[in-house]
Amino acid sequence: MKILKSITLTTLLFLAIGLNAQNKKDQKIIKDANKAKDKLMKMEVGLDLFFKNSAGYVVFPNIGKGGFIIGGASGNGVVYENGTMIGMANLKKLSIGLQAGGQAITEIIFFETETDLAEFKEGDFEFSAEASAVALKSGIAVNAKYRDGVAVFALPKAGLMADASVGGQKFDYKPMMN
Repeated sequence: MKILKSITLTTLLFLAIGLNAQNKKDQKIIKDANKAKDKLMKMEVGLDLFFKNSAGYVVFPNIGKGGFIIGGASGNGVVYENGTMIGMANLKKLSIGLQAGGQAITEIIFFETETDLAEFKEGDFEFSAEASAVALKSGIAVNAKYRDGVAVFALPKAGLMADASVGGQKFDYKPMMN
């Protein structure tokens, strides 16, 4: 009986530590996403209209990209619906082709309609091979448009990489625990 109690207590302890660690990771991502959103709103004329008028959006504050012939990208972000945080997302990309270097970027994906956002939340969302992001420079978002219900913007943070594509990116969505 003592062994069963010890195993149960140990299991609960590890579960509590694991949940707390995940919450700290999510809290850091949320904090970074809020900073990235504030920075983008201050620097980019026209992006505010996407924030106001979209059904939802995902802010990936730190995506790491790298490769030499074979490349990849990975990052975590925060999902918003009508301006309210509803969940977390992660991004993965594997690519083969002419590419070299490494880069850190901030990426934001806007969803034009509730249907577009729902498709993302279902977990079946993936960009087509030819999809690319609009590289943010002053004033460029004013003329940006949705394509197939999605608008994607990227802001390089550090590094240099000859690849602006988002095609092949796959996403996972996890709703917030209440």
